[in-house]
Amino acid sequence: MVSLKILKRSKKSRARLGILKTPHGEVETPTLVGVATQATVKALTVDQVKATGTGLLICNTFHLHLKPGEQVVKKAGGLHKFMGWKGPLMTDSGGYQVFSLGFGRDFGVGKIAHAPSKHKVGLKQQPKLLKITEEGVAFTSYLDGSRIFLTPEKSMQIQAALGADIAFAFDECTPPLADRAYTVQSMERTHRWAERCLKARDPKQAVFGIVQGSKFKDLRTLSARIIAAMPFDGFGIGGEFGYSKSDMSAMLRVVVKELPDNKPRHLLGVGHPEDLARVVKEGVDTFDCTVPTQYARHGTAFTSSGRIEITKSRYLADKKPLDPKCECSTCATYSRAYLCHLMRSKENTGGTLVTIHNLYYFQALMAKIRSDIKKGRM
Repeated sequence: MVSLKILKRSKKSRARLGILKTPHGEVETPTLVGVATQATVKALTVDQVKATGTGLLICNTFHLHLKPGEQVVKKAGGLHKFMGWKGPLMTDSGGYQVFSLGFGRDFGVGKIAHAPSKHKVGLKQQPKLLKITEEGVAFTSYLDGSRIFLTPEKSMQIQAALGADIAFAFDECTPPLADRAYTVQSMERTHRWAERCLKARDPKQAVFGIVQGSKFKDLRTLSARIIAAMPFDGFGIGGEFGYSKSDMSAMLRVVVKELPDNKPRHLLGVGHPEDLARVVKEGVDTFDCTVPTQYARHGTAFTSSGRIEITKSRYLADKKPLDPKCECSTCATYSRAYLCHLMRSKENTGGTLVTIHNLYYFQALMAKIRSDIKKGRM
């Protein structure tokens, strides 16, 4: 089904080099997973995605359930045929939307809080547009206002119909504003949901359990032990990790210590350039993040000399490529001046070209990290 073959372990950190084997091919790890929310990496064709060096994608269960609906995808032959992607695929569970469409929307916060907030989410608190119960979560559709009730069983049914190689167990991505009492309640419910997901799984599909526990080290340790004891094919690490990069590293360290060494570990929703080596050193095999694609569509390019806001007018006279050290098709063909013009003119092509560059740049960083592990430098 899905397995991880470990090729080399670092003597300097917890990093490891491996091959993730799936029914739709193999991927070298550690690797960045491309985000294909609605069965597409925004602005790119699958051929353009492959050309960036991206070999593994993750699609969004909740959004695909709303449109076009998992039965449409199933009748088309599953996600792989539907989107024309021949490589490995993951689907998330809808657990992140419990946060993003709930307390995240209520308080205008992302998954990571960079400083303590005056707002707190307490034990009996509920989001305005969601209702979280032991049975599942009642969502309000952002399309037509209708009510959608998502349970662990329903999430697994949707993911089975979508047909990705790897599905994730349904959980609650705990808000960064949650106090300890709320976090304990949410984490324990996530553990019970994990057991229900295993009972409802499609035996032909790999399932990853998700560790929660928020910023509390003892809860992270407890959650990792409980989820690790269940017969999952791999493990996701979700939620938030505190207020700094060092907090994140420390939290990953206590989680990875409790997870089986022979199974893949996936970090959900983390992936700025400065994060890549940090999370790999803690023993993470795969991780997904919208940063390279989302930032590109707003004109931010990541380069070897730092970020470039290509929409700024000063680039209209710049004949250099985005990154002279980059070998992607965008940098080989187009100038900063042209890309600036496209972005300022709001031409879709601009977003496509910067997205190609960003994904290529991130995957080149990952290739360098894998090389460093292989050569004993990391």
